[in-house]
Parts: sequence; structure tokens; C-alpha cells
Amino acid sequence: MSVGELFVVYFIVWWLVLFMVLPFGITRVDPTTLLPGQDPGSPAKGRLILKMCITSAIALVLLVIYYYVGTSGLISFRDMAQ
Repeated sequence: MSVGELFVVYFIVWWLVLFMVLPFGITRVDPTTLLPGQDPGSPAKGRLILKMCITSAIALVLLVIYYYVGTSGLISFRDMAQ
């Protein structure tokens, strides 16, 4: 497996995991404290940095599993393509 392939897999898995992690821990803004023009469905605290760190860790674990499965011969992706 090349470094480019691993980077592409990590990039795709990272975005997929990010969209799975984003909804966790979201609480809505208190409707009594809304200013004019604010969306009542917006999150009170998004905690994006924390979610990006969690996403990176999960994506790294999944990439290591992908690398192990691909290099060990447990499942041959090249045979599946033929």
C-alpha cells in the first residue's frame, strides 16, 4: 500500500466519522436568551475541536485496521477487483 492510498483512505474515513460524531452531545440554545435573528435549533456549545480530535483518533484506528487487513492477506482487495 502506498502512502497516497493510505492518505486518501484516511481522508475519506475522517470525513465519514466526523459526520457521525457531530450530533453527539448537542444541546440547543435556551429559547429565552435568543437574540433577534438567531436560530432556535443552533447548538449551545458545538465543541468542534473536541469532536475533530475524537474523529482523528477513530479514523486512525480504522486506518490501522484497514492497513492490517490489506497487508496481512486476510482479505485480498486486489482479488476482489478481478
